[in-house]
Amino acid sequence: MKKVLRIVGILAGVVVLGVAGLLTYVKTALPNVGPAPQLKIAGTNEQIARGKYLAHSVALCMDCHSTRDWNKFSGPLMDGTLGKGGETFDQKMGFPGSFYASNITPEGIGAYTDGELFRAITSGVAKDGRALFPVMPHPNYGKADKADIEAIIAYIRTIAPIKNEIPKSKADFPMNFIINTIPQKPQFVTKPDTNDILKHGEYLVNMASCADCHTQTDKGKKLPGMDFAGGFKFKLPAGTVQSSNITPAGIGSWTKEQFVARFKAYQDPKALQTVGKDDYNSVMPWSMYASMSEHDLGAIFEYLKTVKPVENKVERWTKN
Repeated sequence: MKKVLRIVGILAGVVVLGVAGLLTYVKTALPNVGPAPQLKIAGTNEQIARGKYLAHSVALCMDCHSTRDWNKFSGPLMDGTLGKGGETFDQKMGFPGSFYASNITPEGIGAYTDGELFRAITSGVAKDGRALFPVMPHPNYGKADKADIEAIIAYIRTIAPIKNEIPKSKADFPMNFIINTIPQKPQFVTKPDTNDILKHGEYLVNMASCADCHTQTDKGKKLPGMDFAGGFKFKLPAGTVQSSNITPAGIGSWTKEQFVARFKAYQDPKALQTVGKDDYNSVMPWSMYASMSEHDLGAIFEYLKTVKPVENKVERWTKN
């Protein structure tokens, strides 16, 4: 009996040492995506214009990295907050920790080289080597065209500096270990011809990270088989809003014209009416997507019509 207990004790010790070694490796050796590239972006007028379009209308960098006015429908951006950061993504919203959008004005990223910004956006590794939680969808941006990422960097270099100290993001256990395994080397693609509607739509859906908000998650991980089926919950002061099912099972009765018109309606400031503290609101940044071109919105619709239909009835709003 003593011999058996001794063997069990030895095996337990080996397991403990193995786990400790693995955790030490994950915490100290990862993330490992290589050094930031040596990169100097020209910042041409064409690059800046393209970057502004992507940052405001498609990738929506300015959505998370600015302050939204939740007194109005869909929380449009507040004047004077562009790029200042500070938006919180925490346990109340179902995230495995407390994560804060960075200050991406020159006050926040002034010490970053273009290559360090490029690596952060496309691989999820900060200047100091920290892994970034993919609430900033770096896995998606790592599947974009390099030229589009460079354009975004060229644009954000031009926005006005705003001093704003941001709290440090902190992941809960075990995400504080898992987070180091998430950054990956990018797998860039060539931007498709805009006349190849399905490929163009697929590219935009990736850049806009549509699946991130329109897919249910559990502890930060997407539920298998539920891509684009909606049901991601956002807790607001007055209640809980859930993202819509945008698979063909959810938008199958829509025409492309109706889809585009729904977005374009929010170009009108009157559509962003004042919302009472106990009223329904939407986290969908309608006013920002409304500035996307009709061609691009139509391409997104055409692509979404080809994804796997998933039957998932979503209750849009539950009041507290």
